[in-house]
Amino acid sequence: MSGTRPDLVIRSQRVVLPQGERAAAVVVAGGRIAAVVAPEEAPAALETVDAGEACLMPGLVDTHVHVNEPGRTEWEGFATATRAAAAGGITTIVDMPLNSIPATTSVAALEAKRAAALAAGCRVDCGFWGGVVPGNAGALEGLAAAGVRGFKCFLVPSGVDEFPGVAESDLRQAMPVLARLGLPLLAHAELPGPIAAVAAALKGRDPRRYATWLASRPPAAEVEAVRLLLGLAEETGCAVHIVHLATEAALPELQRARARGRPVTVETCPHYLTFTAEEIADGDTPYKCAPPIRERENREALWDGLGGGVIDLVASDHSPCPPGLKRLDTGDLMSAWGGIASLEVTLSAVWTGARARGLAPGDVARWMAQAPARLAGLKGRKGVIAVGADADLVVWDPNAEWSVLGERLHQRHPVTPYDGRRLAGVVRATFVRGVRVFARGEAGDEFPGPPAGRLLLEPRQAVAAGGA
Repeated sequence: MSGTRPDLVIRSQRVVLPQGERAAAVVVAGGRIAAVVAPEEAPAALETVDAGEACLMPGLVDTHVHVNEPGRTEWEGFATATRAAAAGGITTIVDMPLNSIPATTSVAALEAKRAAALAAGCRVDCGFWGGVVPGNAGALEGLAAAGVRGFKCFLVPSGVDEFPGVAESDLRQAMPVLARLGLPLLAHAELPGPIAAVAAALKGRDPRRYATWLASRPPAAEVEAVRLLLGLAEETGCAVHIVHLATEAALPELQRARARGRPVTVETCPHYLTFTAEEIADGDTPYKCAPPIRERENREALWDGLGGGVIDLVASDHSPCPPGLKRLDTGDLMSAWGGIASLEVTLSAVWTGARARGLAPGDVARWMAQAPARLAGLKGRKGVIAVGADADLVVWDPNAEWSVLGERLHQRHPVTPYDGRRLAGVVRATFVRGVRVFARGEAGDEFPGPPAGRLLLEPRQAVAAGGA
């Protein structure tokens, strides 16, 4: 750095580093972190930010976001989703392959997705998951070569016709390919058998009652799916990631698999860590998601699993839709779209629960930046404040509180179960590769400059059987 001024220096009394939290100055040059020094050792820079007592943390990496563009941009698109992400301290999202039309199950569909993202303009960096559906095992290597970061499947119907669920036979075709590619399989882990087994008993039950929806997706559906996936992971060597774990009943299975060295990682979501079935009123469809939000005791067990390392990370599963699909007029939980919009509130929701349990910002950084970056193949580049990493940073005040107003969120639609909820942790500024992409202030001034996000498409080739 000698002889050249760095682009940016951010000082804070609370910088969240891999080694712990301390006062430091982060020096940025050319979009990357050039140095982390004591505050008094910071060089003169083209721009200097003094964050004071606010936390300076790695920008969050959200590996479970349904953007829905192209095809269902009226649900959510790249422009609105990435604004919401930036406002929530998220600097990288990885888009799910379903709910857009076409679904990202072929190279042509990925190209349509890429073109839509470029045309919309992204405020934060975006990667993409490909999809595993019946009959597309032959397309997986091409998708990997085109730059997807892994693959997603459903073991039950997904809710959209373009992305059907897979059977065990489909997984047996796809997982050896992914093992050779060295890419993970992300799985919606519910099996249809336990769901079908309870369906008859629920006939005639009031569809507005939350108890009806909860009973329709029993914990056994998750547990049996996890068992199947763990067995196939061991058999094929394919790394498996369980998305949105909602039941504590699967934690012992996962813990045993870890002890045996099986290649498995697990996420849960802010809504499973925040809400409980006991507090959800009948007809309150914004809370509907699959798997469902379960009871208070279950929530606390998920927190224990997160704190104990059985659950690796937290991702939003941001899955919005037009208000009409949420059946707000009828309160019919059984027919309402199952998905929760929460991209902008994820950091605050998780921090609110973490703070109440005596946890620290460093824990949040591990769950929401470092671990998801590793899942997406971005270890060392994203999710960490370290020399050489992208200068993706969030300045936030963990002591400040705010009340969520759905109509003021930057997502496309205001419907969210967090509406009216008081949360801790306010994002002050977000930087992507050293460029300020969000600055809290007056409406209209919060997103300075043109969109700075990039698409994270990096080719991956399969290793031949027996190869290095």
